[in-house]
Amino acid sequence: MIPADIDAILREYGRLASHYDRRWQFYIKRTAGETLKRLDITPGESLLDVGCGTGVLLEAIARSVPDTVLSGADPSDDMLEIAHKRLGQVAHLKQGQAESLPFPDAAFDIVVSTSAFHYFRNPLCALKEMARVLRPTGHVVITDWCDDYISCRLCNLWLHFFDRAHFRTYGQKECRALIKQAGFTDVRVDRYKINWLWGLMTATARKYSTLIALHHDMEGI
Repeated sequence: MIPADIDAILREYGRLASHYDRRWQFYIKRTAGETLKRLDITPGESLLDVGCGTGVLLEAIARSVPDTVLSGADPSDDMLEIAHKRLGQVAHLKQGQAESLPFPDAAFDIVVSTSAFHYFRNPLCALKEMARVLRPTGHVVITDWCDDYISCRLCNLWLHFFDRAHFRTYGQKECRALIKQAGFTDVRVDRYKINWLWGLMTATARKYSTLIALHHDMEGI
């Protein structure tokens, strides 16, 4: 049986899937753009998008760095159906939740997530899963709402009472602390506004420090 809170997410995005991109066009474009600015991708690297939705970010990455090996995970089959139509064979997509990613250990060079973190019921577990599927030299990039902005704080409060799919938003310091608690290093969290309403933040971090990652790589040779 699907837990009630996860079922709420599936029902919400099943309802939104067909018109999600059109309804949130400005927001999706800006969040994808801000995330791309902070992605350090080398051609040939592998990337996983956690909460990939309709595949907009994966499509943008495929255009900017065509040789990237792309994968995506999302709990909603309805959103993934649209992503499949958009991406075709460009990305390998799987149904799955952030807290239990359907991929093996050390499978990716980069893990990215946009506008999904506020849905994660167990954010620390989700972050540890991201670390699990990352290679020793890998890094993570997460973009989401920032609770330091009053508009997002009010939105978080409203959604808490009227949208069962929503869980909670985080401020810059909380986000940094969670990522460090999950074992990441070199954590940086930038916050910014994309218009008068939406205040966002993008966090970047590495699985290990450079020296430790190099040591792991040398052990694997």
